[in-house]
Amino acid sequence: MNPRLKPLAALLPFIFTAQAQAETLQVASLDPIMVTATRQATRTSELLSDVSVIDREELEQASQSTLIDILARQPGIEISTNGSNGANASVYMRGTNSGHTLVLIDGMRTGSATLGQMSSWSRLPASQIERIEILRGPASSLYGSDAIGGVIQIFTRQGHGPFQAHGEVGGGTYHSGAASAGFSGSQNGWRYALDASTYRTEGFNSIKNPKNSAYNPDRDGFDNNSVSGSLGYAFAPGHEAGASFLYSDGENKYDGGFSKTTAAMDYRNQLAVSNFSTYLKDAFTSNWTSTLRIGHSTDDSMNTTDGVQSSLFRTDQDLYSWQNDIKTGVGKFLLAVERLDQTVSGTGNYSVDSRSINSVLAGWSGSYLAHRLQANLRTDNNSQFGDKTTGSIAYGYRIDPNWRANVSYGTAFKAPSFNDLYYPLTFGSYGNPNLLPESSRNREAAIHYERGLHHVSLTWYLNQVDNLISWNETAPGSFAYTPVNVGKARLEGTTLAYDGQISNFNLQASYNYLDPRDTDSGRQLARRATNFGAASIGQQIGPWEWRAEMVASDRRFDNATNTRKLSGYALTNLYGAYRFTGDWSVFARVNNVFDRDYELAADFATPGVNAFVGVRYSPK
Repeated sequence: MNPRLKPLAALLPFIFTAQAQAETLQVASLDPIMVTATRQATRTSELLSDVSVIDREELEQASQSTLIDILARQPGIEISTNGSNGANASVYMRGTNSGHTLVLIDGMRTGSATLGQMSSWSRLPASQIERIEILRGPASSLYGSDAIGGVIQIFTRQGHGPFQAHGEVGGGTYHSGAASAGFSGSQNGWRYALDASTYRTEGFNSIKNPKNSAYNPDRDGFDNNSVSGSLGYAFAPGHEAGASFLYSDGENKYDGGFSKTTAAMDYRNQLAVSNFSTYLKDAFTSNWTSTLRIGHSTDDSMNTTDGVQSSLFRTDQDLYSWQNDIKTGVGKFLLAVERLDQTVSGTGNYSVDSRSINSVLAGWSGSYLAHRLQANLRTDNNSQFGDKTTGSIAYGYRIDPNWRANVSYGTAFKAPSFNDLYYPLTFGSYGNPNLLPESSRNREAAIHYERGLHHVSLTWYLNQVDNLISWNETAPGSFAYTPVNVGKARLEGTTLAYDGQISNFNLQASYNYLDPRDTDSGRQLARRATNFGAASIGQQIGPWEWRAEMVASDRRFDNATNTRKLSGYALTNLYGAYRFTGDWSVFARVNNVFDRDYELAADFATPGVNAFVGVRYSPK
């Protein structure tokens, strides 16, 4: 085993052999209700899929860690970043490509339809988020395109209980400063929440290799402002209407150019994302609930060079959804219809700049004695390439009160992006309107042990992806590219995870083994490791709270030809807080405590040891 991962391996046997203590305590935090895995509120212990939930407490402990760093500590997820704060980042779930993870905000699809992936991770501050639900594995039968590797759904903060205000302010390394404030509550059928935050940092130099043509030894700073809110009203028992929104606007500097002269220019990216969703939920009977949802999201990106606009790309998405949840004597049914309209605009003169996807989906879940079943089927009619049908089926068996097992099979797909299909002729490169969707077939098996405050899971999966889209050089040495369906990938892996409490210590740990292969060449997929994982331990003693974390990965390759190696790494982070009076506390977080020098993408720098200290007002 890679030596960097030995601490994880040492922790897991201890977890397996530890005796459960304080088993009379509440275990709801280890068995939360989740929506994303089935589109229906379900306890995680009843699900037949591989899931995680990041709650508000964990987000607070993350302090000013980026959302991408928070996700990197979750099972089955790897990341890469292109330099300083605010730079482009990618998420690889179970070894799939960065565009194979669907991202939702309050049920609304978000991201760039020109790139075909989420481009705005840095614009989503943790202070605006109530919780994050992660579904690993194919989910196109529930959500349509993009969900080959899984789904990440972000829920903004909601109002519950009496009126409460909250806020925090702090600063840290790289001349960073942040502040956030908000309030929430519910009364007389109304619930409400409003939050705002600001963040600014001078950052660090994004490209650290002086031999890189874009090297410029300056600081690449980042600033971001965001606001989110929600409002709901229950106008009768079982009937509620509501809306939520998120707007975030940030600007980051980055390194660019192809010579010393052009590299010295001032390159900036201004990226604004917005998300709006409104719903009407009606329980017409005790067995039938109808939910109408209308939403709109934008991804608006502009690049400038020395203050002059160099490119502009905007994606607008409109979602219309009607979902019906029906309870019967033979299980729960899901019936829904959806329409998604996508429009792109900007400096690219696309021959086609819009498309519509009409979808019909059905699902069923039921149980009999120790057996549990789930099945889903969905058809998407895309105005660009026609119909695509995906499905999934899963079976679970409760072995005894502590042990359960499940197996599943599912298909998924990803529609080509607007760049893939219609990228305008630029320096000989152009899109290909004849592309087919990428498609996948996934097999999965898992076993779970759940007792008291302990949950251990072991999951095996095999995901085979066909028709992968690759931008190939049209002629050797031409530096002109066009996309074609030529690739195949085989992604086989195993994830061992633990979440629970031993004595008064809260522990989490995961170890991931992954074999991510290009089937045609036999080479390892770029920026994905064979062994990686994370572990954390924390404790609360009276007004004091502390947490130690470790993230580790073995070596990866930066390119598809496996000629450029990225060395393995292990990072240690520390968090501490002291509630000095009432609802007030001071907190501190130190990331990369041992100042490890590592790369997530070749030539791009990553933060060294860095700290953030602040004051927080947070009623409990």
